[in-house]
Amino acid sequence: MEVPVYLFTGFMDSGKTSLIRQTLLENDFGEGARTLLIACEDGDEEYEEGALKAANVTLVMLEQEADFSQENLQKLQELYRPDQVFVEYNGTWEMARFLDTPMPKDWVLVQSLATVDASTFEVYLANMRTMMMEQLFLADAVIFNRCDDDTPKGKFRRTVKAKNRKAQIVYERADGTIDENDREELPFDLNADVIEITDMDYGIWYLDAMDDPKKYEGKKVRFLALVYRPENKLKKGVMIPGRFAMTCCADDITFIGFKCKSEQAAQIPHKSWITITAKVKVEFALEYKGKGPVLYAEEIRPAEKPQEELVYFS
Repeated sequence: MEVPVYLFTGFMDSGKTSLIRQTLLENDFGEGARTLLIACEDGDEEYEEGALKAANVTLVMLEQEADFSQENLQKLQELYRPDQVFVEYNGTWEMARFLDTPMPKDWVLVQSLATVDASTFEVYLANMRTMMMEQLFLADAVIFNRCDDDTPKGKFRRTVKAKNRKAQIVYERADGTIDENDREELPFDLNADVIEITDMDYGIWYLDAMDDPKKYEGKKVRFLALVYRPENKLKKGVMIPGRFAMTCCADDITFIGFKCKSEQAAQIPHKSWITITAKVKVEFALEYKGKGPVLYAEEIRPAEKPQEELVYFS
């Protein structure tokens, strides 16, 4: 029988312990199932031994990164025979340690949640961006807690989505209520005859169009793009106009572009710069592994390489 594993990541004091305690003790997750709770750090919040025992939860501390090993996990499986496993991962450990450590035979990772203290997120990004983002890239849900009226939710959302497109973003206020208002005003006019996308706004537009392509159905857009069209890699009449973007740090740069259909595609050299005006249609595309925004080029003009080739998401 499969043993579901739930992974909780995030820096110390980001709210991991509170979330696990609320899930297991207040919400009675698992309804008394034998739960093994593996805590990899000792934060300010503590678990109450009596409450854990009443909920059939066994707490095991793994304080050293080297302790998170295949051998130790197998010993825990044999000793406790859990029905489910919760892992409170250390925010300073590399995620590679978790990903590369083979789990016991029946253990299956079914959900990963990351907690973030919204009040310190920007400071951590400025000083430890790579380490911070590493905690978020695997998460199915990222929970920003301690939010207030001044929390730049749109910026936070783009920062996470640039690294982890699939993540659900949740904003929790200091009183524990969920803030569902994460709408932000886009920096371009969606109602214009032709939506002009500047270099500064390309990253914002890309994420918005990929997340909500129906919003752009039938719209016309114009932007400066680098063309991806290597020989024998794409079908006839298809190219990928886009930009290179920094998703995390200088060592984490990726090309983000859209599938585009054009009769001129074969005449446009790979890695050439163009200004493209295109109509957006929402269609199934293998490149997206589902439906997404497909561009139909209406005008393509040669363009000069910009002084700043990278685009960003904030």
